[in-house]
Amino acid sequence: MAKVSISLDAELVVEVMVLAGIGSPQDSVEAVVRDYIARGHRTETRTDHTDHGLREVDAKPQEPQG
Repeated sequence: MAKVSISLDAELVVEVMVLAGIGSPQDSVEAVVRDYIARGHRTETRTDHTDHGLREVDAKPQEPQG
């Protein structure tokens, strides 16, 4: 699996570590990202809605308003 390195505010990472009860900064941030993705999938399943339609709408030029 490919890895990505990013810089994050240390206070954010420490807060995630405390809230999640995870001792490793890497593991705690990874847990947050995995949870975010899982929530998105659960929401799509419950609403029977996927982001594909939203992406298509966003890709189309919008009509001038006003």
